Amino acid sequence: MATIKIKQIGSPIRRPEHQKKILIGLGLGKMHRVVELTDTAEVRGAIAKLPHMVEVLG
Repeated sequence: MATIKIKQIGSPIRRPEHQKKILIGLGLGKMHRVVELTDTAEVRGAIAKLPHMVEVLG
């Protein structure tokens, strides 16, 4: 299956609780952390909810 790399570029400080939970669900939570996940609709949906806090690397 295809994978996707996601990097956190925004801080979860002073963000709504649901945005913090989405970051934790993606395996993020600290600045500049990079995770590699399978490219699924669920992951793409989570990324779409946090365009200001995550960056898709490839």
